[in-house]
Amino acid sequence: MKAQDLENRLINFAVSIIKGSKYLDKSFASEHLSKQLIRSSTSIALNYGEARGGESTRDYLHKMKISLKELRESYINLKIIKGAELMSNIETLDQLIDENNQLISIFVVSIKNTKTQ
Repeated sequence: MKAQDLENRLINFAVSIIKGSKYLDKSFASEHLSKQLIRSSTSIALNYGEARGGESTRDYLHKMKISLKELRESYINLKIIKGAELMSNIETLDQLIDENNQLISIFVVSIKNTKTQ
């Protein structure tokens, strides 16, 4: 996958999270998780953009690891939302979880490949 394609995919993921948050109920838990999920999911794309402009391999890896950490946080957040049945549109939630999981796999491989170069 080309770097620009991955960046676009991360942006689309963040946008999908923002749009999907409208399906959350209005409980305190939903508001709390929604705010944190929006922060973590948008951070992924922002940190990846910085990684692409990294000054060194070490800087690149650092930003990629931050993005991976935010991906994992988002994934767990989505699983909590699903488990607590806070989102009315289950299909959207399942799509977000699947995309999140795929992105985690991409980042794990990318970090591993960069370390072995």
